[in-house]
Amino acid sequence: MLSSLMRRLNQRRAAEFDAEGSAEAGFTLIELMVVLLILAILLAIAIPTFLGVTKSANDRASQSNLNTAVTNAKAYYQQNGQSYGTGTTAAAAVQGALSTQEPSLTFTTGTITAGTGAGSIVSVYVPTDGNGVVLTAWSKAGWCWVLADNTATIVPVAADLAYGGSAGTLNIPTAAGTKYGKVAAATAGLCGAGQALPNTIPYSSSGFPS
Repeated sequence: MLSSLMRRLNQRRAAEFDAEGSAEAGFTLIELMVVLLILAILLAIAIPTFLGVTKSANDRASQSNLNTAVTNAKAYYQQNGQSYGTGTTAAAAVQGALSTQEPSLTFTTGTITAGTGAGSIVSVYVPTDGNGVVLTAWSKAGWCWVLADNTATIVPVAADLAYGGSAGTLNIPTAAGTKYGKVAAATAGLCGAGQALPNTIPYSSSGFPS
């Protein structure tokens, strides 16, 4: 009986000693350095990936807003006797219609300063001959995205040639069809009707360029 009790006591003491020993045990400096090195490697991989995904998401948001805007613009075109209107008041009329149809977005006929709106502001321009509509939106990733819906070939006049302050050159696509393009908004810090969109923008007919 006594021997059994002593054996149990010894076992309990041994268990308590092991527990105290494990509690006092710690990591060596090398082990800590290895852990920190692994964490640094993971951060070095994760941060650029996160930033790339964020930029891509910002661009996609701006592009989605432009696609939504041009869909509503096409509806306006049909309801307005298959015309975007002509003259200097056409852009304001399209802007007003789009603002009513898509109140979640802000439409303007003026400029969009880079750093504001983050794609939720869409600038509207209608060439003087009324053969199309040009929509632009700024992205946090630093791009000014351009979407033009030309119902026919645009025949520019003086007002169009001065569009964006770039007199003598037309900085919007003239060919019929839907055209997609982008320009670095940081070039002038603006995006929209006041942005001197370069006439060398490589517009695409199949979708926004990468």
